[in-house]
This record gives sequence, C-alpha cells and structure tokens, in this order.
Amino acid sequence: MQPTDENAPTPGPLHRPQPAARPARPGRRLRRVLGAGAAALALIAATAAGPAAAKSAQDDGDGDDGDKAVLTAAVAQSVDSLSPFLAVTLVATSLNRLMYDSLVNYDVKTQEPIPGLAEKWEPSNAGKTWTYTMRDGVKWSDGKPLTAEDARWTFHTMMTDEAAGAANGSYVANFAKVSAPDARTLVVELKEPQATMNSMDLPIVPKHVWQDVEDLGKFNNDSDFPVVSSGPYILTGFKTDSYVTFEPNPNFWRGKPKFDELTFKYYKETDAAVAALRKGEVSFVPDLTPAHAASLEGQADIKVNDGQGRRFWAIATNPGARDVKGRKFGDGHPALLDPRVREALFLAVDREVIVDKVLQGHGVEGEGYIPPRFGDYHWKPSAEQKIGHDPAKAARLLDQAGYRLKDGKRVGKDGKPLDLRMLCHSTDARDKAAGKFLEEWWGALGIGLDLQCLDNVGDPWVAGEYDLAFDGWSVNPDPDFVLAIHTCAALPESEDVVGQTDNFICNKDYDRLYAEQLAAYDDPEKRAEIVREMQSVLYDTGYMNVLAYPNSVEAYRTDHIESITAMPAGNGNIWGQDGSWSWATAVPAAEASDDDGGSAMGVVLGGGAAVAVVVAAGVVFTMRRRATAEDRE
Repeated sequence: MQPTDENAPTPGPLHRPQPAARPARPGRRLRRVLGAGAAALALIAATAAGPAAAKSAQDDGDGDDGDKAVLTAAVAQSVDSLSPFLAVTLVATSLNRLMYDSLVNYDVKTQEPIPGLAEKWEPSNAGKTWTYTMRDGVKWSDGKPLTAEDARWTFHTMMTDEAAGAANGSYVANFAKVSAPDARTLVVELKEPQATMNSMDLPIVPKHVWQDVEDLGKFNNDSDFPVVSSGPYILTGFKTDSYVTFEPNPNFWRGKPKFDELTFKYYKETDAAVAALRKGEVSFVPDLTPAHAASLEGQADIKVNDGQGRRFWAIATNPGARDVKGRKFGDGHPALLDPRVREALFLAVDREVIVDKVLQGHGVEGEGYIPPRFGDYHWKPSAEQKIGHDPAKAARLLDQAGYRLKDGKRVGKDGKPLDLRMLCHSTDARDKAAGKFLEEWWGALGIGLDLQCLDNVGDPWVAGEYDLAFDGWSVNPDPDFVLAIHTCAALPESEDVVGQTDNFICNKDYDRLYAEQLAAYDDPEKRAEIVREMQSVLYDTGYMNVLAYPNSVEAYRTDHIESITAMPAGNGNIWGQDGSWSWATAVPAAEASDDDGGSAMGVVLGGGAAVAVVVAAGVVFTMRRRATAEDRE
C-alpha cells in the first residue's frame, strides 16, 4: 500500500481538502463501522480495576509507595485507538497528545501558535514551501534523538498510507513532498499555499518504532509498554473497559511533570464520579451538570471551575445523506429539504430558555459556528439575518410549505402527519433536557418528535438514518477542522465508506470560501474575514443552528493539587485544552493524602492539541473527532 518516499502522495482521507479545483476526498475506503478494527477499543468503562491498578502501579518495592503522587480522573468516553494515526474520539486523541508532541504548540495564555518540536518555521516560494527548524537536543523517552527524519517519516506515511491518514490525512493532502536534508531541517513542499502550516500540531511518532509496524490500520499501540514518547507522559498500562495509566517522561524537553503517574478511571454516571470526588477517590471531574456544580460549590477542599467553553452545541438537520458523487442514501425526512420547514423548527426554539433552564446560566446563547472565545473568528448574524424566537412566523412558514394543521397535527399534502426523529446522546443530560423543550415547542406547532437517546449515535448518523440530531464540536484556535467537515470533499466516497462530513452538507459557495481562507497564510485579518463569511453562508443554508456555547464546568480537589493551569488564562478551561499544559504543569498539594487507603490521589487535567475530552456530551462517531478534537474535537 505504501509507495517509496519519492513517489507523489495520494490524497489523505479526512477533513481538509486541498485548496485546488478538485479537492482531496476524505475517508476513502474506510469502513463505516471502524469498530471492526481500531475503533473497537473501549477506553475506561466502569470497573473497580481502575483504583486497584493504580494502587498496584505504586507498589514498586521501594518501601515508600505512599509518597508517589498519582493523578486520577473520572472520565466517561470510549477511545477508538491509542494510535495517533487512527484515534478520532476525543479522549483517545487527548491521550495521544500526552505521548506525542507536535511541531507547533498553542500558547496557554493567548492560544496563539508557539514553537513546539520546531523552534521556528518560515514560508518561501509564495507560500508553497515551508521550512521548519527542529529543536536541538530533544530525545524520545527511550533516549534516542528526535530529529527531522521522524517528522518527515510521519508526514510521508500519512501521505502515502490510507490507514495512516485515517485521523489526520487531509492535513497533508496538499503536501507535494516532504524532506529532511539534515537532522534539524524539515522541508514541506505544497501544491497550493496552506494557512494551517502556521499551526502544524499533528502528533509526530518515532520512526525507529513505527516503521516496523506491518499494518497501521490494525495497530492500536496498546499492548507493548512503555510506549516510546516525546510528550510529557509515557503510556505504561491499558486495560479495555478499565483503566489507562501514564508515567512522566524524564526526557520531555519542557521538563519532567511533577506528578508520578496519571490514572484514568471510568464513571458512566456523573453522580458516581461526583461521589468519588467527594470521597477523594478521584481529584477531578469534568463536564459537570449544573446541579452537580451547585452541590459542590462551597464544599471543603473542592473548587468548581466555570470557564468559558470552546464548544458549540447545535441542532443539525439531515439535508439528505449522499456520497461525494451525489448518490443518495439514508432515510432522512423529505420535509427537511424545504428551507421553510427548517427555519420554522429553529424559529420555535427559545435559546434564552435553553441557557437559563438547561444550562442554568453556565453558557451563552448560540450565534455563529465558532464560539466567542475565538474573537477574531467569531461571527454574529445581522438583525435581518438572525433566526430568533418567533413561533407565529414558524406557523406561517409551515402553512406556506404545505403542512397545515389538522386536529392539532401538521399534515402534508400526502395526508401524513409531520413526525420527526431526533438523535440524542443517552449519557448527555443537556440533550435530554433540551429535547423535552423541543417536544413542547415543536408540538405546539403540530410537529411530532421522537427523541431517540442512544449510547451510540454514530451508526445511524453516518448511515443517514436520522431526521435531526444534537450536534457539537470543540473548536481549536485554528478553526480549519470544524470548517472542513462541511466541505463537499468531506462527503463519503460511497454509502459503505465513512467520510469526515459532519452532516452531509455540500455548498459550492462555502467550498470556494474554504479554499480562499486556507490560502491566506500571510494575511490573518483577511483569513478571519473569510472565515466569518463562511459561517454566514453555513447559517443561511439552514441545515444547522447553534443553540448555545456551554461553559466548561469542572471540579477538582484542592487538597490533592496545589495549582492548575487554565487555558486561556483568567477564564479558561482545565480539561480539554489545546495542548498538554495542565497535565504537564500541575503541582501536587503538599498535604495531599490517600484517605481511603486504596485510591490514588491527584487530578487529571488538560487535553491534547486540537482535541477536547468531553465526557458524556460529545457526539462520538466512528470517524469523527470532537473534540475534537478537539480538535479536532
């Protein structure tokens, strides 16, 4: 499958098409159910093995096990793979960011790109050639030098091996050639200018380890420990449906972290996680419900962080599932192809009620696609453009669309009532609560709603077997990923192949603007202006509408950890950062103790570059990143 290094690359499968007349196609030949291979892994399901494993990891025979500082976090999301080539779920990409550093990082205070493994980078040849100067003296955790050849091999492999490009292939889809003329110089030649070269935060893997992997599509990086790493932590243990453990990397170029171990423990229910936090069995719980946050306020040794979030939360409508060749599949309701029906649904929604009653003030009303945290890219609809709360107008639009009231029900020209299905996440209290309001609001219009709350919304979503869905993404400082998932090139190659599309949207005006913003590598203001225009186009298609921007509500024990770095400084999040700052810089509390004699103390904080770990709230697809990923998130 993999040609020699000098061969021209094939387009990488994922979210970023090359900015040319015929963009690369994401998701080629990747099966819808990734669980048949890499994605079958479930990270951290409820089991008592977590604390036991954490405790046993401390028993190193030195007679002083109690002095070992272990950070334990309650998490609730599954991972598809611990391979950075395959990982697309939020928690998985976050864990991978702990192991593998990237050329470029993001500043913890400003969220601006800063040097990572590359000390500097500069374009030439009208933006078609980029030269990165690698940091001198960096070593992998096994002591071998980390050089430009590792980065070259990583990128080339993603360019030429479809399996290696499963998660991030389209980041390199526009690459023409990658070379490493010496140990500290990486040269990337592009087909067209690409603005994201200023924020290349892709995980770099050790060539001397990964070049021996026979099938990158099946290798999950979860059985041979310790895993050779360049990030702040080294993967030391994994048990499916139980736990994941890490130890600090003594060779991390920013300095060895202060905690001796990270342990991830799964709690399916937030109630149980909060109870564990109160007892000191864990020291950090992310994604709290408003009720849980209120119950923890003022509690001794517990601090609630209510930071400005990097996510949007939206209603998505099925615009008609199709592949990149226009072949239709799925069973979305045909009424949603009428923009009047879609607008009527959104006009019936009271976003102020959503923020006040569902989020209970922990967030702000939705507007554009990119949250206000990212000021340069944030967009607001004009007064004339905005779809506000107007049920009377919604009723008129439904009448105009041919869905008139009959015995309290909207009935189409075919005599059938207008009943819609809506996907929601069974573990997400926000989805369920908002769904009840939607049932009431849409029911008042005569529209029936079947709220389908599932553990796995991914299968019906990628199959196009839904009418509406709760959608949400964590946005990164560089917004390219969440923009790219709505391009035509993100559509699947066929019904049986997973693309990187979020919601089967394909709009030529949007695609034109996407290519323009990607080419604006030397003009940040121009790029931001285009990105805002893209959001306007997306808004006007009426296929999705942002409900709110939820805050990052999380809690930690102050008697376990002395200091935590939020991102951005002042009013940011601890969990799910664009980088590994809080993981790498967290300081243990001097008086921290293991009161119950069996649980590990500490806190797990932060997240991976361009990803976000979202517990119980992210939309988890077999080929979607939330958070991220962050992040791709």
